[in-house]
Amino acid sequence: MATFTNWMSRKTPIPRFGVALTVGVLLLSIPAASAVSEPKVSTSGSQSPLDARGVVEKTVQEVLVIMRNPSLSQQERLTSIEQIVYGKFDLTTMSRLVLARNWQRFSKEQQVEYVSLFKQYLSNNYGGRLSRYDEFEVNIKGDRSESNGHVTVRTAIVGGQFEGAELDYRLRNADGSWKVIDVKIEGISMVSNLRDQFKEVVSSGGPELLLEKLREKNAAPASAD
Repeated sequence: MATFTNWMSRKTPIPRFGVALTVGVLLLSIPAASAVSEPKVSTSGSQSPLDARGVVEKTVQEVLVIMRNPSLSQQERLTSIEQIVYGKFDLTTMSRLVLARNWQRFSKEQQVEYVSLFKQYLSNNYGGRLSRYDEFEVNIKGDRSESNGHVTVRTAIVGGQFEGAELDYRLRNADGSWKVIDVKIEGISMVSNLRDQFKEVVSSGGPELLLEKLREKNAAPASAD
């Protein structure tokens, strides 16, 4: 049986699945010579797959400006990028998708704490890696509409130790705004992978055990691997 200590490590060829979020926020870069267009709202009141792709492209440029600013400290970069993450990733929806049916087992107070701990856990995972990812590029390969109205933006890493790894970003349009709700590495969903791990913890000790483990993980020094 998998334990809480080896989350994100058993199902993917990339050493730690937390790289998914890091790459998703920091490395979704388009070729430097390519133009970036602002997302366009369609006249029908909904947004198209091209709009979702435009959101990804625009977010990339915002992050790269921060990463390439030599006047910023590591903590200043982290704080600025966290603001982008919270604006472009629907972490509340992601946290609920991870729990799936177990969400209903949490009290209102536990749900609020869980979402907060989930966001902090992801931040801790990518925060310690900021200085190692400004050398990569990620080419956007295309996008596709899903039957549920979501859009998947397909990318591939160029350069470095993760050369050739394929990452897909699933976005949902809520209230006229596209936000990322899942990341896949080589076809493996971050939400599904975490769901399997969290489910085992909740099944063995209920919501409080998961909250306890998340508190412990968040209190521990961030891993640099």
